Amino acid sequence: MNSLTLYEINSLVRQTLELTLDDEYWVQAEIAELRVNRHCYMELVQKEVQGGGIVAKARAQVWANRWAIIKPMFEQMTGQTLAAGMQVMLKAEVTFHEQYGYSLNVTDLDPTYTLGDIARHRQEILRQLAEEGIETMNKELPLPRLLQRIAVISSASAAGYGDFCNQLKDNQRGLAFETELFQAVMQGNEVENSVVAALNRIAERVDEWDVVVIIRGGGATSDLQGFDSLLLAENVAQFPLPIITGIGHERDDTVIDLIAHTRVKTPTAAAEFLIHHQEEELDALEDLSARLAEQVSQVLYDETTRLKLVANKIPLLFSTVKAREEMRLHRLSASLANSSVQYVEQAKGGVGMLEKQLVLYTSSLMQGERKRIELMENKLQSAHPDRILRLGFSITRIGGKAVKDANEVKAGDEIETTLASGTIRSIVEKNS
Repeated sequence: MNSLTLYEINSLVRQTLELTLDDEYWVQAEIAELRVNRHCYMELVQKEVQGGGIVAKARAQVWANRWAIIKPMFEQMTGQTLAAGMQVMLKAEVTFHEQYGYSLNVTDLDPTYTLGDIARHRQEILRQLAEEGIETMNKELPLPRLLQRIAVISSASAAGYGDFCNQLKDNQRGLAFETELFQAVMQGNEVENSVVAALNRIAERVDEWDVVVIIRGGGATSDLQGFDSLLLAENVAQFPLPIITGIGHERDDTVIDLIAHTRVKTPTAAAEFLIHHQEEELDALEDLSARLAEQVSQVLYDETTRLKLVANKIPLLFSTVKAREEMRLHRLSASLANSSVQYVEQAKGGVGMLEKQLVLYTSSLMQGERKRIELMENKLQSAHPDRILRLGFSITRIGGKAVKDANEVKAGDEIETTLASGTIRSIVEKNS
């Protein structure tokens, strides 16, 4: 039986690959792992379109001399550093080593492919926000006329945060601002969760703030990846206060830049935006004050002029009214004189008639009183004791006092019974 050693079979594999795959190929893949130790070593994978399961895997390396060229070129073109999770288009030759096995030796990298993937990722996030109906929610919030209470999300040690605060403090108009820092990690893998946590802390005191500012200073453009996050974008889009972003990059817009209320380039620019907004409001108030003072002055002048005109007319008006009233009094006096005799005669006739009416009224009143007295006399006569006794009733007395209850009399008492005619005296034998 013929047999081969492992080295011999691996040598055949290497020779076969060199003969059949003797050229370089552009390969599409996702970086699953990446580490740099002078040379760059990567683990490449390809995933299923549906489900995301891995269907292919390979090791790849970029030797130091090529890495020194590829790395800065890629970062300059994309604004990113190569990292796990990126989709890449790399140029490689297939190699096989008897001891280390199959791998790809990378000689070039296409930054435009990765740029396209980053753009596609951002567009996918924006599409999802649009489907949720929240893409423009923060932009549609009205910007308060006063922007004095500022909630700031930044790293406390960031130079950009210091620049922002100094710019607000040293404004030429002496405008007052109140700021509070809500610390967050502004680069790396913790950006998403850290900034979302800061937004949640602000939301707990939402009535204390007019606006939120998210700022970070300058740095590597690769640090922007954390701001291209669906979760962070959803929180920014739906936040109840306007959000201003100034994350220190003039060329690249992140997803939260695109959906925030206002995007500026740097932390200093964010401060300038707030100052300018307040200056416009101050100018508007000063203009309103000046116009109000002018209008008040004009109204006072107009009213003073009108009062002077009225004052000048008063003597003439007084003379006119006086003459009219004197004429009216003269006519009234003449009318009274002409009708005085007739009035006296009418008054005399009126007195005679009044006397007659008074006599009739008095006579009628007296007749009514007589009838009322007669009725009262009849009632009194009907209730007289003599009349009651004549009807068969009697009055029993003991000791001169009328008895109303049999219990008032006891055996042996002498009682006196008055009848309509005569009196009977009796001794009580028994009271039953």
